[in-house]
Amino acid sequence: MNIDNDRYMEKQEDEFAKHEARCVRCGSCCGVTDGNLCVKLGRDACNKYFCKDYENRIGQQVTVSGKHFSCIPIRVFLQFNPPYPKCAYSR
Repeated sequence: MNIDNDRYMEKQEDEFAKHEARCVRCGSCCGVTDGNLCVKLGRDACNKYFCKDYENRIGQQVTVSGKHFSCIPIRVFLQFNPPYPKCAYSR
């Protein structure tokens, strides 16, 4: 086992967890702000949004109106689009 590789992987997992924890689950990136929601977007008992198929979210998806789009990581999305006011990643 490579100790350096293990440490690297632990750091990557830790950074990913910190990044994910920033999300306030506002649903903006999934169509809440424009009313054309992703069909995989759900809402829990606390009115927080979540992806019903989070592990498979990246790639071709469809909205409730039938529009096809490519779901990409929020970091990439925010590089090319204006920030959403409620999104914690935009702050």
